[in-house]
Amino acid sequence: MPDFSRWQEMVRATGGCAEPVRLQGRRITFDASLEVLDVYRTAEEPTGYLLTACGNRRASRCPACAEVYRDDTYHLILSGLQGGKGVPDGVSAHPRVFATFTAPSFGAVHARREKNGATLPCRPRRDNPVCEHGRSQGCGVRHEDGDRQIGQPVCVDCYDYPGAVLWNAHAGELWRRFTQALPAVFARRLGITRAALRRRMRLSYAKVAEYQARGLVHFHAVIRLDGPDGPDAPPPDWASVPVLQEAIGEAAAAVSVPVPDDGPAFVARWGRQLDVEPIYVASSLEGMADQRVASYIAKYATKGAESAGTVDRPIRQVRDVAYVEVTEHARRMIYTCFVLSDLPAYRLVPLRRWAHMLGYRGHFSTKSRHYSTTLGALRRVRADYQAEQSRQRRGLPDPGERQTVTVGEWRFAGSGYRTGEAFWAEIARQRIATARKLAREQARQQSPG
Repeated sequence: MPDFSRWQEMVRATGGCAEPVRLQGRRITFDASLEVLDVYRTAEEPTGYLLTACGNRRASRCPACAEVYRDDTYHLILSGLQGGKGVPDGVSAHPRVFATFTAPSFGAVHARREKNGATLPCRPRRDNPVCEHGRSQGCGVRHEDGDRQIGQPVCVDCYDYPGAVLWNAHAGELWRRFTQALPAVFARRLGITRAALRRRMRLSYAKVAEYQARGLVHFHAVIRLDGPDGPDAPPPDWASVPVLQEAIGEAAAAVSVPVPDDGPAFVARWGRQLDVEPIYVASSLEGMADQRVASYIAKYATKGAESAGTVDRPIRQVRDVAYVEVTEHARRMIYTCFVLSDLPAYRLVPLRRWAHMLGYRGHFSTKSRHYSTTLGALRRVRADYQAEQSRQRRGLPDPGERQTVTVGEWRFAGSGYRTGEAFWAEIARQRIATARKLAREQARQQSPG
């Protein structure tokens, strides 16, 4: 078609977005004397519209936009570990750890176990014991990667589905209470008030939520000790990695969330598996390398509940649950969300709204205010760079020499691609991804050390 070349240009400008937004309208640029310098109208486009990226963070919805989100998250986390992006380099000397907070057990599930590179049998049991429902409590199968049975309950009737759903629904609140309890632990150990602690030290963190195969979320977090002014100030002399590790363990064991508040039928707590490892700049030292931590967190920032066998879109009606393509374990958790939402005790918990997320309703990635830069700041830098490139292409005057004003008028004209266009958009995305990969490899080879 005659509009194919221009359409390809728009797709490449979105990075190969899978669900671009179509806009119609115009943009006018003029100077202080109201002289019109540039006019752009979508009516003059061969397609009649302009494509812009959807910006979705989920890789299951848009791999192209998710890659941008993952890269931004990587730099956000790394700047809080190494410095840069407005964070002083001295922050790399501050005590920091990589902590993983897990959910408790709500029933036995199939799992893949390894030892020395060999796959071990799942839940081996002598004498083949059975549960009260007559099902075997063991498995014995050596599950391989990708086995859909991993994470599924050994006995669905023994599994505590209401507890699992309620834990997901209150995991975000449990994390909030932990961030409040951790400074209290330091203040109690020092024998001072929390207000006095803030004049000596500040806690900074960045965390991301990940779904386990069993459908429960757990949190990966970078936790750092700073001085009272944040990353610009060194922490107190007594602040060290072992001290931080001990305080995290004490705070995690102390917090809980009763559900509901009056006469709780369920209490949300962290699981027994709490992993807290030190982070170092050099990977040769004991602990985890900072770049590895940043890559790990950024990877999970683009994933959602779909990695646990459910869907990445809301389920509006309970009758739709029977027809969505999910695992049977996820289907039971979704049904449980709908059932509990009708009970008076949980009327204030939006389980129905977040049933497709298996009850979890928190943000997938959060950080404290002083940890590092923000996603918004990273996006503004990128937008300013793109605006400067556009100014040069259109031949507009330098802002320092001549002030200009741009006024735009846009309206939504749809989203997604027309018939046959998705194929060519995916080819464009793959080419862009390959070019970025080659550029990273070249930069890595040219970097010192």
